[in-house]
Amino acid sequence: MTDLNPQAKQMADESMVRTLDAQARAIWPQESELIRRYALAPDIRILDIGCGTGEGSSRLAEMFPRAQVLGVDVLDGSLERARTRYAGLAPRLAFENQSAYELRAPDQAFDLTVSRHVLHSIPHPDRVLAEQVRVTRRGGRLHLIPEDYGMLHFQRGKLEPRDFWHEAPSRVGEATGTDLFIGRHVFGILVDLGLTDITMDYIVVDTIRVPRETFATILEAWRDGYVDPVAEFTRFTHEEAKAYFDQMIANIRDPHGYAAWLVPVVSARVP
Repeated sequence: MTDLNPQAKQMADESMVRTLDAQARAIWPQESELIRRYALAPDIRILDIGCGTGEGSSRLAEMFPRAQVLGVDVLDGSLERARTRYAGLAPRLAFENQSAYELRAPDQAFDLTVSRHVLHSIPHPDRVLAEQVRVTRRGGRLHLIPEDYGMLHFQRGKLEPRDFWHEAPSRVGEATGTDLFIGRHVFGILVDLGLTDITMDYIVVDTIRVPRETFATILEAWRDGYVDPVAEFTRFTHEEAKAYFDQMIANIRDPHGYAAWLVPVVSARVP
């Protein structure tokens, strides 16, 4: 039987709390402008699938102050952290333990369904997207951040970062049954699901648009959470994987250095 949460250990690690916080600070300023482009009503119902610690759910609740927002995840620790941290937005913002593969909502229950930083970490993303479509009303929208680890760019140093990003995501994905390049594959899945008005945009997380320390914090959290599986599933040893991350972090912090992460943001409408 396929493990539907093969990154459960990494998702539950304290490094993931740092990851989600830093990623939201880096991405949301640009992402929010894309969401405003949808011209949604102020009193919509929003579902955030794989909400984690509630970084995205809370920002959506603040963006739409009359909306009802439900964040769902399978990690009770993350959900409890979200409930505690964003208690001031309750009951308009709520969090529940639900699987992305079997949502409890009836058909067409939400105006906007969101999946941020989830699809790359689970097997069968097509099943999750089909379930997301099921609970989205006709005329409603899907909003996705499907990560793609072929879209990270760092300067060459003693080590060549391209070697790391070429091999590590492929090998880890093969071992865990996940697609760490889902950002370039999600378009076809949405077409097959019959969705319309599909858009592909990119947020640029780089050393010009995002504070260097915020960007570096993302890579530090990735290092602390993922060096072990990289060492387990690739030719890189623990020490080698850490050395790659440390060099990329130094590249970001170097005032003369430049680095960039292109983050796909995908939208589609349910006909």
